Parts: sequence; C-alpha cells; structure tokens
Amino acid sequence: MNEATPPVIELTGISKRFSTEEVDTYALRGVDLRIDKGEFVAVSGPSGCGKSTLMAVLGLLTGFDQGSYRLAGRDVGTLDGDARATVRNRHIGFVFQSFNLIGDLSVLENVALPLKFRGGVGKAERQRRAEEALQRVGLAQRLKHHPHQLSGGQQQRVAIARALVGEPDLILADEPTGNLDSQNAETVMGLFDELHRGGATICMVTHDAGLAARAQRIVRMLDGRIQQTVQQAA
Repeated sequence: MNEATPPVIELTGISKRFSTEEVDTYALRGVDLRIDKGEFVAVSGPSGCGKSTLMAVLGLLTGFDQGSYRLAGRDVGTLDGDARATVRNRHIGFVFQSFNLIGDLSVLENVALPLKFRGGVGKAERQRRAEEALQRVGLAQRLKHHPHQLSGGQQQRVAIARALVGEPDLILADEPTGNLDSQNAETVMGLFDELHRGGATICMVTHDAGLAARAQRIVRMLDGRIQQTVQQAA
C-alpha cells in the first residue's frame, strides 16, 4: 500500500457496552482493526462473539463507548445522525443476508435507490449507473423484473449491484450467503472474488470457515475481542 493512502478502516480501542437494569454486557472490548484499500477481510467467530456488533460499528449503524474510528482517513466516530447517514450513503455499500430488496420496486429501481437518496444525481445518470452495476453482476437482462420473480441467488446479486452503484470505499457483507444453497453461495462468493481482484475493499462477516478462507485475511473474534488474525497465502 502507498503510505500516503490512509487505510479504509482504522479502529483503535473500540469498546461497545449494552446495559440493562441488572448487568452491563460488553459486545466489543478494545478492538483494533485496520483494513487497507483493496483488501478482502473475513470476520469469523462463534455466535455472540461480537461479529454483528463490529459490523454495525463499521457501517455507522451504531455508536461505541470508547475508542476511535477513522473511515478513509476521516474521523467518523463523533458524527451526528444525519452526518452518519450521509457518510454511509456515499462511502459504504451494504450486502445483507436477507437481501433487503423492496418488493414494489423493479430490479433497476432497487439498485438505483442509494443514488436517489444521495441527491444531486439525475434520473438518467441513476439509471445508467444502475444498469452498469447490474451488468457487473450478470443481471442486466433482469432490470425490469421485481424481486419475487428472481431466485435467492439472483436477489443477492441485485443487492451486490445496489452496494456497488455508489462506488463506495468499502463493501460490508453480513453473512451474504446465509440464505442461499451451495450453488448460489458459490456464485455470490465468485462475484466477491472478482470484485476483490478488481480492487474492491470488502469486509465480510461469516460463521462459515470455508467461506472465510476465500478472503485475503481472516480476523477471528471471541468474547468481543480479536483473538487472531490470519493472513492467507496468495
């Protein structure tokens, strides 16, 4: 990496506590994590280890109690709600296990939606970029379809196109194959492999050791801490 280029993700000492009347539970305990531009990192570990909370912090979906978070060189840990939403829209693409497509919208409209929320991007430009994103995931011929007319694997590929359309600094994928059979899961993982080779920065949460092994680096979590980091062979 060029030393003049800041890491896409730089977490330092991140702790996150959930409180009830009876007890405080730490979901994250002093997490340090750096992800450089173009890396493909998998976060793995057992249920309750803090993976989902870490993903929510990275996606600016929740705050944290201690530490600092820099995204592409910018301190984003102290932003208010509106500013966090703007950063999410412009810099982060999300891929969820449950696809999160809107059934009343066409495939093209679903993919273009982040650009509509961004503002300042005209309808023709939104459509052009959405068509290009669908071309990248091999679904340009399905742009007029609705989600219920697609298989689960196709719906996830639409979700990946939606994540790509805004040209984000970071793609966050939370159990992206969790609702797919093995054939569709392989198709989706092949797409992630291709995006990584093309320079995308990807952070994927998975409980599947075989899928984690597809990443460039594996971060293993336990009890809210990073227990081990494994650099994969090229």
